[in-house]
Amino acid sequence: MQLAVFSAKAYDRIYLDRARAQRFSHQDHCHYHSFALSEETVPLAVGCDAVCVFVNDTLDAPVLRALHAGGVRAILLRCAGFNHVDLATAEALGLFVANVPAYSPEAVAEFAVALIQTLNRKTHRAYNRVREGNFNIEGLLGSTLHGQTVGFVGVGRIGLAAARIFQGFGCRLLAHDPYVSEEFRSYGALVDLDTLLRESHIVSLHCPLTDGTRHLINETTLDRMRPDAILVNTSRGALIDSAAVIQALKTRRLGGLALDVYEAEGELFYNDHSGEIIEDDVLMRLMTFPNVLVCSHQGFFTREALTEISDVTLGNLSDFVSGRSCPNSLVGEGHVRVCEDTAPVRL
Repeated sequence: MQLAVFSAKAYDRIYLDRARAQRFSHQDHCHYHSFALSEETVPLAVGCDAVCVFVNDTLDAPVLRALHAGGVRAILLRCAGFNHVDLATAEALGLFVANVPAYSPEAVAEFAVALIQTLNRKTHRAYNRVREGNFNIEGLLGSTLHGQTVGFVGVGRIGLAAARIFQGFGCRLLAHDPYVSEEFRSYGALVDLDTLLRESHIVSLHCPLTDGTRHLINETTLDRMRPDAILVNTSRGALIDSAAVIQALKTRRLGGLALDVYEAEGELFYNDHSGEIIEDDVLMRLMTFPNVLVCSHQGFFTREALTEISDVTLGNLSDFVSGRSCPNSLVGEGHVRVCEDTAPVRL
């Protein structure tokens, strides 16, 4: 068995090798590539039985056809989202596609809370001040979370994990999700999107990227939010219209913005560009605001999550090789499946 792993960092290799040693023999090989899968790099997968990819790899129809022509029969996503995969083409080609539908949802939920806490209490600015010997706290005024209203757009596993945390803070919780489980009702109220945006001091996005949710946060929906509200996105970058949110920040119609994802992150995130001129003017403008935090899609990045991602990914491969039914299959067992946590939010 030959496996080509794209967008592989040092930590991916450590955890995947550990999981591979438990399931496969020394005759099976992983070929690690630090760059993304694309039309230019797909020849490196020729002769491999499977490829393993991440969130910013390209899996459109031309790439899938090239993979199939080169002998690849399985696509392993070491992530939950699959909006970057042309599932119809994969099905037509008879490719097996499987994801990791849930990995340590608490990791992403906790990171969302960390972003909110940092932005609200301005600890990032306080840190920089103190390092320069400035102990003045003027300009660092925040709000007490207790009693605030937090709205979750999407309450799958991650949204529910975040709700449990905010319940501990003593917040009032609202959620909008047509596929919501009854579990959220023990934490707060299910409401329409307009009500959530209008009443929430904090709006946290936890829904997948679909045609229906692309630019869910736009000029119209931003106008419905409180002008002092904090908006947090740890899900998919294109849920937010970046140009619209910049305008809302400039006109003081948004209190703060925390992003762990960005709609044009593909060429930037997970790589060091500190010695380069970054040509993305939208992202650079966002980072000039004192009430904006931008991180590089690291919400998942914990030891526990990496262990689970690797174990499930190699488990999916083991199911494929052995001909077993795979519970995480999206394509390849006579169907195209929509996972619980990636079902579209209808608005």
